[in-house]
Amino acid sequence: MKTHFVRFLAVLLISALIVPALDAREPIYARKAMVVAEQDLATEVGVSVLRSGGNAVDAAVAVGLALAVTHPYAGNIGGGGFMLIRMADGRTTFIDFREKAPAAATHDMYLNANGVPTGDSVVGWRSAGVPGTVRGLALANKKYGREAWPELVKPAVALATNGFPVSKWQMDSWRRSSPLLSQFPESKRTFLKGGAYYDWQEIFKQPELARTLDRIAHLGAADFYDGETAHILAAEMAKNGGLITLADLQNYQAVERTPLEGDYQGYHIISSPPPSSGGLGLLQMLAMLNGTGYDKSGAGSALSYHYMAEAMRRYFADRSKYLGDPDFVNIPISALLAPAYVDSRRATIRPDRATPAEQIAPGLTAANEGTNTTHYSIVDQEGNAVAVTYTLNNGYGSGVTVPGAGFLLNDEMDDFAAKPGGPNMFGLVQGESNAIAPGKRPLSSMTPTIILKDGKPFLVLGAPGGPVIITSMLQVILNVIDFGMNAQDAIDFPRIHDQWKPDRLDTESTVSPDTVAQLRHMGYQTQTADPNEKARVEVILISAGWLQGAVDGRGGGGKAEGY
Repeated sequence: MKTHFVRFLAVLLISALIVPALDAREPIYARKAMVVAEQDLATEVGVSVLRSGGNAVDAAVAVGLALAVTHPYAGNIGGGGFMLIRMADGRTTFIDFREKAPAAATHDMYLNANGVPTGDSVVGWRSAGVPGTVRGLALANKKYGREAWPELVKPAVALATNGFPVSKWQMDSWRRSSPLLSQFPESKRTFLKGGAYYDWQEIFKQPELARTLDRIAHLGAADFYDGETAHILAAEMAKNGGLITLADLQNYQAVERTPLEGDYQGYHIISSPPPSSGGLGLLQMLAMLNGTGYDKSGAGSALSYHYMAEAMRRYFADRSKYLGDPDFVNIPISALLAPAYVDSRRATIRPDRATPAEQIAPGLTAANEGTNTTHYSIVDQEGNAVAVTYTLNNGYGSGVTVPGAGFLLNDEMDDFAAKPGGPNMFGLVQGESNAIAPGKRPLSSMTPTIILKDGKPFLVLGAPGGPVIITSMLQVILNVIDFGMNAQDAIDFPRIHDQWKPDRLDTESTVSPDTVAQLRHMGYQTQTADPNEKARVEVILISAGWLQGAVDGRGGGGKAEGY
C-alpha cells in the first residue's frame, strides 16, 4: 500500500509539473509572410507593407518608424541599432546604425575627481550618443528595399498625428517611469500629460514628432542629419550642456558589415558581428555546449542549466576583455571561435560543480591577441528574412525629449566602459577595448540572428534586454533545435542568466524549485529574477510549410501576424 501511495504521489507531482503545458500558448501560423513586433499597431503596419507589395526590408523600415511613435519605451529615431538581412537569393548583410560617441567625448568624461562614475552616462543630455536609426533605415531601404521612402514613413506620421489608444501596459509604464521623465519639461509634458497622466484607452497624439517625421518623409535622412531637425537637436544640445553638435550629425554614417556565421547540429547560423557582442557569444557558447551531452537530462533540468551557465560565464569573461568597436580595436574573432580554444574552455567545465567567477578569466594568451531595447522579426512571401534590434538603451533612454522635435534621446554612452574594469547599469564588467573615444560605437548585446536549415530560413529571432539578450537567445535556439519545441513554447520556457560577474546565477521564478535547489547544491549562488525583467524574444520559425510567429509574454504586449 505504501508503495502504491508513493507512486500516486509521484504521478501527482508529474501531473502538477505538466499542468502549465495544458495552458500553453500557441504560435500564430501563416503560410506566406509573418511580422512579429512588440507593439500591435507596428506589427499591423509591417503586414500592410508586405500585402501592398513591399519586401521584408521595406516592412522592417516601416515597423521601425512606427515603433518610434507607438513604443516610446524603446522604439526610436533618437537611438540606434542593427539590422540583419538575408535575401532569398542568398545575399546577407548586417547594417550597423549603432550610435557613436560625439567628437567632444573623452575617456574619463563620466568620472569625478575621485575617479568615481557620476551617473551622467545614464540620465540627461550628456548621456546621448549620436543617433543612427534614421540613417540606418534609409540605407536599408535604398539598397535592399523596393518601396518609396515617403510611403514607408507615412504610417508613422499618421500614428503620431491622429494618435492611438494608450494600452494598459503603456499607461503603467509611464507612471513607473515618471521619476525619470518628470526631470525634463518636454518629456513631462509629452508623456506624463504635464503630471496629470494618461489613462487607459485615452488617445495619445504627438504633433511635434509628427512634424519631424513628415520632414523626414519628404526630405529623407538628410533632414535628421543636416536639415531642420538636425539644427533643432544641435541647438537644444548646446543650450542644455549636451555634447552632440551639428558636425557630429553631419558626419554620422551607418555602415554595412559582414555577418558572423557558423554551424550547430546541421543548422547554419547567421548573426551579428561587432560592435555587437552577441553573435560571437552565441557561436562560442553553442560550440562549447556541443558534445557535452547537456541535453540528455531534458529541458529545464539542473544539468542542462548547469552547462549553459558554465558556457555563459566563460563567454562573458572573454567579452569583458576582447570586444569593442571593430573600427577602433582589433578583435580576435577567429581565435575566440577556434575549435582548439573552445575545446580548452569546455574542458574546464566540471559536470557536477559550478566554477566560481574568480576562477574564470579571459582565456586567450597574449599571442592570440549593452535594458531596454526592442526587436522585430519579418519574413516575406519571397523568403527574404530580416531581424532588427534597436534601442534607446534604458527605458525611455536618457529621459530627454527634444523640444520642438518630439523624440526621445538615447543614453547609449553608458554602454561604454565609463571606468574600464567597473560595471555599467547592467552590472557588466567591461575593459579598455570598450573605453570611450570620439566617434566610437559602444559595444552592444543586441543580437539579431537568422538560422538556416537546408539553405533556407528556419528561425528569425532577436530580443531586447541588455546582456540578457544573448543568454535568452541561446536558450530559445537550444529549445528549438535540441529540445524540439515550437516557437511559442521555446520562448515561454523558463530561463536562466549568468554573466560571470557578479558571481550569481539568475533564475526565473518559473524554474522548478527542485531544480534551483540542485543548482545551489552544485555551488551556484542563485537569485530569483522577475520574468518581466528578462529579454523578450520575438521569433519566426519556418517548418513544414508553415511560418510560426511568437511574441514573448514577458513584455508589455506585442503581436505576431501573418497571411
